[in-house]
Amino acid sequence: MQFLRKYLDKIKPNFEKGGKFAMLQSVFDGFETFLFVPNKTSRTGVHIHDAIDSKRTMSIVVIALLPCLLFGMYNAGYQHYRAIGLTADFPSTFIYGLLAVLPVVAVSYIVGLGIEFVVAQWKGHEIQEGFLVSGILIPLIVPIDTPLWMIALATAFAVIFAKEVFGGTGFNIWNVALVARAFLFFAYPSKMSGDSVFVRTSETFGIGGGQVIDAFSGATPLGQIATATSNIQVSGILGNPLTYWDLFLGLIPGSVGETSKLCILLGALILLATGIANWRTMLSVFAGGIFTAWVFNRIGTTPTMLISPLEHLLLGGFAFGAVFMATDPVTSCRTQAGKYIFGFLVGIFAITVRVLNPGYPEGMMLAILFMNSFVPLIDYLVVERNISKRKKRIKS
Repeated sequence: MQFLRKYLDKIKPNFEKGGKFAMLQSVFDGFETFLFVPNKTSRTGVHIHDAIDSKRTMSIVVIALLPCLLFGMYNAGYQHYRAIGLTADFPSTFIYGLLAVLPVVAVSYIVGLGIEFVVAQWKGHEIQEGFLVSGILIPLIVPIDTPLWMIALATAFAVIFAKEVFGGTGFNIWNVALVARAFLFFAYPSKMSGDSVFVRTSETFGIGGGQVIDAFSGATPLGQIATATSNIQVSGILGNPLTYWDLFLGLIPGSVGETSKLCILLGALILLATGIANWRTMLSVFAGGIFTAWVFNRIGTTPTMLISPLEHLLLGGFAFGAVFMATDPVTSCRTQAGKYIFGFLVGIFAITVRVLNPGYPEGMMLAILFMNSFVPLIDYLVVERNISKRKKRIKS
C-alpha cells in the first residue's frame, strides 16, 4: 500500500489546478479517497476528527452485503439446476450464478457511478460515495432475469431523479435502490412478477443441460400465498413443501439478496457491531410487522391474513428491507424517538400492503418509500415536542 500511496502522490499534481489532467480532478480525488482516508483537517470551527468518513461507512455496508450477494449467486445456480431437473456440484452451481449476477452488478455500478462522475465533473465537486451501497443493493433486490438494459434504465432514473436533482448524497428523500426497484415494478410489471422471473432456466452460459420439467414453478413463496384462494403450504421449485428452516436458509426462488435470512442476519450483526446501522429502526420494523401480522391473524379469514408473524418475517424481502433499507441514515429519521416511529410504521404498512393488496405481494418496497416521504415531518414533530416539554419544565 505504501507503493500505491507514493505513486498517487507522484501523479497527483497532474490532476490539480494547472495540471494537464486538471479536468479529471474529481475523478482522481474519488479514487484516492476511496483507497486512503483523507489526511485533511479543518482549520476553523468545531469538528470531530475521525478516520471513519462516509466512504469508510459505505464500504462497511458493502462488506455486510457480501454474504447476501455470494449466497444469492449460489442460489441462482441452485434454482436453475433444480428447474431443469439436474444436480450439479458446488463450483458449477456457483459459477452459473456468478455469471448470471455479475453482469447486473457491473451494469448497476457502471451506469450509476458514470452518472455521478459526470455530475461531479460538471459541478466541480468531489465524487460522492453514496452509490457504493446503492450499486450493490439494486442487483440484490431485482429478479435474476431482469434484462440488463432495464437495469441500466432504472439505475439512471434513480440516480438522476431520486438523488442528483435533490443535491446528491445526503440530500435525497427516498432510498435510491428502492426507487430503481419501484421504477422497474411499475414500468415493466411483467418482468418483476410472475411464475418464472425469479429462476433463470435458459442455458445462456452453456453450463449444464436438460429440459424444464413439468413440475417447475418459479413463483416465490410469497407470490404463491398472494394468489391462493385457500390455505396452502408454500412449496419450492419442484413442488416440495418448504419448512421454516428452508425459508431461513434461503434456497428458494426470490430476488438475489433477499432469500437467505441467515446471510441477512450476518449482515445485521456487522452493521450493529460497527455502529453503522441503528438498532432502534431495525427493531421497530420487526416489531411493527409482528404486531400487524398478529392483528390480521385475529380478524382475518383469507390466506394472506392468516400468515403467521414468523412467516411474514421469513417471506420475501421483509428482513432484507428492515436491515439494509429502512436503516439508511439519509432517508430514515435522525431523532431517537423518530427512529422508533419510522420503523414501527414501516413494519405496519409493509404487512398491510402484503395482506390487503395481492397485486403488490412484496409490501416492504412501497412501505419504506412511503415512510421516507414522512421522515422530515416525524423528526420535526419529535423536536417540537421536546421543545414544548422543555418550555413547560422552565415555566414550572
